[in-house]
Amino acid sequence: MVAREPEAFQADVVVPVPLHPDHSRERGYNQAELIARPLARRLHLKQGACLLMRTKPRPARLVLSPKEHWDSVGGAYATRKGPRVDKLRVLLVDDVMTTGATLDLCARALTSAGASVVLGLTVARVVPRWSPLGAQEPGEAKTSQTNQQGAASILSSA
Repeated sequence: MVAREPEAFQADVVVPVPLHPDHSRERGYNQAELIARPLARRLHLKQGACLLMRTKPRPARLVLSPKEHWDSVGGAYATRKGPRVDKLRVLLVDDVMTTGATLDLCARALTSAGASVVLGLTVARVVPRWSPLGAQEPGEAKTSQTNQQGAASILSSA
């Protein structure tokens, strides 16, 4: 797709998904920014870490249902007041896509502020638990062997 339509994938700026300031202080780094920085250099693009901010902290629980995840990021991202994103084509970078809520809500904030295009890029994606009977709810137990087989099956069919 990129080779056939490179203009559709062009960007003006690389923007990492931000952490909430409390989480950033606690962790000491933003993994999305660690990915975005060398990517921006490689693509000869500006890095716009200052364009987007997280306004609402993440929940204390690490494991959330898909609905809880969407609810937890609702209203959590906004563009900063000073920098402008008018008509920019933004490459939004995150480390892992779980439900897509973070990328969706960051993209909405950027397009609401005037970005013309937002492309999402993640290093990894969480695959719902796989079984021969179909996807299962997060609370249902599966063996790691079955999960590995499912992941291999999904990857080989891609």
